[in-house]
Amino acid sequence: MIRSASLMLLALTVSPLSAADWPQWLGPQRDSIWRESGVVTQFPDTGAKIKWRVPVSYGYSGPAVADGRVFLTDYVKKSGDITNNAGGPDVLTGVERVLCLDAESGKEVWKYEYPRDYSISYGAGPRATPTVDGDKVYTLGAEGDLICFQTQDGSVVWKKELRNEYKCDAPFWGYSAAPLVDGDTLYCLVGGEGSIAVAFDKNSGKELWRALSSTSQGYCPPTLIEFGGKQQLLIWHPLSLNSLNPATGEVYWTVSLEPSYAMSISPPRLVGDMLFAGGYSDTSVMLKLTEAPGAEVLWRGTGKSSIATANAPPFMTAETIYGVDGISGALMAAKVEDGERLWETQKPTSPERRPKHATAFLVKLGETGDRFILASETGDLIFADLTPEGYTEINRAHILEPTNNAFGRDVVWSHPAYANQSAYLRNDKELVCVDLAAE
Repeated sequence: MIRSASLMLLALTVSPLSAADWPQWLGPQRDSIWRESGVVTQFPDTGAKIKWRVPVSYGYSGPAVADGRVFLTDYVKKSGDITNNAGGPDVLTGVERVLCLDAESGKEVWKYEYPRDYSISYGAGPRATPTVDGDKVYTLGAEGDLICFQTQDGSVVWKKELRNEYKCDAPFWGYSAAPLVDGDTLYCLVGGEGSIAVAFDKNSGKELWRALSSTSQGYCPPTLIEFGGKQQLLIWHPLSLNSLNPATGEVYWTVSLEPSYAMSISPPRLVGDMLFAGGYSDTSVMLKLTEAPGAEVLWRGTGKSSIATANAPPFMTAETIYGVDGISGALMAAKVEDGERLWETQKPTSPERRPKHATAFLVKLGETGDRFILASETGDLIFADLTPEGYTEINRAHILEPTNNAFGRDVVWSHPAYANQSAYLRNDKELVCVDLAAE
């Protein structure tokens, strides 16, 4: 194993920037809302302003940005072919890497790399976005390498090879669920009998508890919610959505929710007492939470009811669910009360065709208003208003070339980070920083 440090003088005395960070999957609160002030709500007539571009290698994982640094994982392939065959694995040899870059310049601060063979479908790199918590960053590789680093210099605090320690296989499409930190606990989707969900001491890596069994781990990141003054840890594996006591792993409630091809992916969304979860091929459910804690099924999505999200998480307001349907490839809106579809459009992903598993990552600009920023699989950033009445595109800019391939088309399947009045996006060749500061 090799850890290289090209530590700049800046890196020796890192101080937090005043701008908001994006330290984990879906932002500081994992709710797909960018709350930073002083950012544009559309591109100027001159188009997008690029601050820097730096080379990276293969990866679906998004960047995390905290305290003036960008953390990203990638994969340098040595041998084997990336076929993106949904019916079988890519068998590869190569090196998984964890990169730490200066957020303002893109210059390398430190790098850690380790050899890792892949035997997973769609083998173009790690999936899970790093999770930054104070002076530590946690990464999860595609084959189950869970590592805790010091953010300062990349020194390893602790690490685990989950497949070996828990005697389990990686999911068919690789470990994808970004670890979650709350207090002194790290929650992770692991696998194996009785250990689909595992809680670790974040500082030592010591196991605190393990819970749940299933046919496989699935891909949905652990999600913390609070309702009725009580926290619940939500774990959606390929058989059911489960609410656990975060302190003990005790199961509060379970609701059957079985997606096609074990594709439990998108995190559940909570607004008030309404909890939406669902994924590919008509497996969505709307629950009403009770203070027991418990959950009552209000409706399940079938046909023209609800949205079969796959790669990209949906966004939910008190009245409306917005998301890209994995079957039709259209961005859709549906009613919270019954799942009835209100409208759909192909414009964000592909106007000329109906791409299977189309992807556009939705992030709301602030807690009020209707303005969103969408990162499309086409490599475009799009400003648009999403309302129950329809989709109104303001403008867009082409940022990245699609470097991966899926179902016969070129795609970018990686969620950006939004921090420092900027957007950070990656494909399989470069990481790009886009200046989104208002004049």
